[in-house]
Amino acid sequence: MPGEVFRLSEDGPRRIVRRLAYPVLLLAMVAVAAAALFLRLDTGPVTALFQASVISYLALLERVIPYDREWHPSRGEWGRYLIYFLLTVAGSVVAQFLVAALVGIFSPADPKLPLWADIPSALAVGSLASYLLHRLSHANPLLWRLHGIHHVPDKVNVGNNGVNHILDIVLSQGVVQLSLALLGFSQEAVFAVGLFVITQGYFTHANIDVHIGVLNHLLVSPEQHRLHHSTDLSEAGHYGSDLAVWDKMFGSYTWYTGRKPAQVGLHDPASFPRTDAVLASQVQLWRRRAVSDRQPV
Repeated sequence: MPGEVFRLSEDGPRRIVRRLAYPVLLLAMVAVAAAALFLRLDTGPVTALFQASVISYLALLERVIPYDREWHPSRGEWGRYLIYFLLTVAGSVVAQFLVAALVGIFSPADPKLPLWADIPSALAVGSLASYLLHRLSHANPLLWRLHGIHHVPDKVNVGNNGVNHILDIVLSQGVVQLSLALLGFSQEAVFAVGLFVITQGYFTHANIDVHIGVLNHLLVSPEQHRLHHSTDLSEAGHYGSDLAVWDKMFGSYTWYTGRKPAQVGLHDPASFPRTDAVLASQVQLWRRRAVSDRQPV
């Protein structure tokens, strides 16, 4: 089958790749963060290069150990995903600009914690802020008009992780970054947490056949996140983007071993423009007809 030349069919090699795929990704993230901080590298280019590497790594794994071969993007979809990715990058830049302006006014001057405590604390705060806003985005009609764009695709893969409304990115990243800045976390901690968020964001959307076992109780995985995209709203919890502890704590954890969504996408596909209608998706906020499909929280 075209595009499947790298797919492993032997049980032995396939099993090894499945087991090593996630640990290798996490170790690479830790190594990049440690090297950048130790060598005092410019974190901007490091983050961009790391993000490109993560996408490439997971896109390759999608061909080697696919979860569902029907979820592979076509060439046309890759082209549209690129447009959405650029919009997402633009939203990130705007969010960083706005946060930087506010931080100069309100943020504490110096970090309050040593780096070894700063990083896990920043991760917990940022992850909680992301969880709460994400869950609200599924309940609030106005926010759902923005966030629902991400749920339109009827497949989940590393490419459509970037299918977003630009204002949804500005809001989500702005809230998280501002919460970290106003609480006085260091730039080093924010950088390290940012790499972890990138890692988890693309990993959880990856169309790869991996299982992380007991780590599912701590970290978000593709196994969980596919349920979040389920058309069955009764199982579509999992609002955490990186840590699974908030779903556990707030009762939105629905996954158990072996549970898979029958179908992903919108419960009411007609409530949003199709993903290939990029412009229509971006003006979704101003459509007159009220959209439906908000998920219960």
